[in-house]
Amino acid sequence: MQNSDLIAELSDAEVQALYHDWRFWARPDQVAPDGNWLTWLMLGGRGAGKTRAGAEWVREKALGLNQKAASPIALVGEDIADARAVMIEGVSGLLAIHPTDQQPVFHKSRGELEWPNGAVAKLFSAHDPDALRGPQFAAAWADEYAKWPNPQICWDMLQFALRLGDAPQQMVTTTPRPIPALKKLMQDKNCVVTRASTSDNAANLAPNFFSTVTAHYAGTRLGRQELDGEVLEAAEGALWHHAQFDELRAASPAQFDRVVIAIDPPVTSHKHSDQCGIVVAGQVGEVTYVLADLSFQPAPALQWARKVIHAFDQFDADLVVAETNQGGDLVGLNLKQLVLNLPIKQVRAHRSKYARAEPVAMLYERGLVRHVGDLRHLEDEMCAFAPDQTGQGSPDRMDALVWAITELALGTDARPRIRNF
Repeated sequence: MQNSDLIAELSDAEVQALYHDWRFWARPDQVAPDGNWLTWLMLGGRGAGKTRAGAEWVREKALGLNQKAASPIALVGEDIADARAVMIEGVSGLLAIHPTDQQPVFHKSRGELEWPNGAVAKLFSAHDPDALRGPQFAAAWADEYAKWPNPQICWDMLQFALRLGDAPQQMVTTTPRPIPALKKLMQDKNCVVTRASTSDNAANLAPNFFSTVTAHYAGTRLGRQELDGEVLEAAEGALWHHAQFDELRAASPAQFDRVVIAIDPPVTSHKHSDQCGIVVAGQVGEVTYVLADLSFQPAPALQWARKVIHAFDQFDADLVVAETNQGGDLVGLNLKQLVLNLPIKQVRAHRSKYARAEPVAMLYERGLVRHVGDLRHLEDEMCAFAPDQTGQGSPDRMDALVWAITELALGTDARPRIRNF
């Protein structure tokens, strides 16, 4: 007998119960593993079903399905807006997965979910780890851990708060990045790791997603990370490694000798174009501070020109360094259309990207470059770049970084001026 025939014989109530029976429909990697563990880490590609798995795990915890009920529960996202949009109100979030009689109420003003049985879950932002100092929990769901601004600090605060009940547990759902905090968690003896790829969840994704995005990135380092959920170390021969960025992270100084905006513009501006690399850096004595990565895609000429002008004013810069290998004089003309007297230095690459990046990497090795704030996309691109890089697209963020640091720290015509912002 086919499943459709079996379902046809069920009553409406039985069909409704089956529809909400997560363990009947879920893949094995989406169900909590057996054993006595503290942390379940689910690594998965984009659209692999991580959010649904996390929400269903919280539902089971709150309602005591297949286990003893647990409350209160911490829900920690990158920030409150993301946590609410994905974990609570998203298509696979907590409000979407319950049958009517189990539906929790979302108290938006308090950032709390309350179930009919009295169980409660509260939202937290990874940007505010101190908010976890006071409360205590019996369970926790941490979403997109690898995107958190300071994952280790927030994670430590969560561990101190997870102290209620006989056996408190936590689930982590994330697309991986090779950051020290994630690798440390994976090595924890009390952590169980499961993996899922985007293709595992193909039945629930738009067909053209696989004919466009998956086909474009399949086999690349970015695809292996974002689609297959692999934790990739720096590429062989890479000039940078993620661990060194945490050691070189710093607060922004109040004053700078110089500030420059470096730009590596694309030739075209359609959706498959290279991104426009825009990096802001400042100099204090011998130390260079990377202040912002404003790169974006797609990047029509007028749009990236406006973004550069805005950054020039915001950071009180004194020079725009623009690579003109592809756009030629049009790069400068696009900027001059908006600000006629904008100080621009046009540069052309006569050596390979790797050769140009090596002197800059040496400055990092000497501790003469600092990263300010969240520069994860730039750092990922830097660590993925290697001499034999193929199929990865153009490292436009890294190119802009190299031009900025070269101008400030390795140029021969630097004329210091005090800048405040």
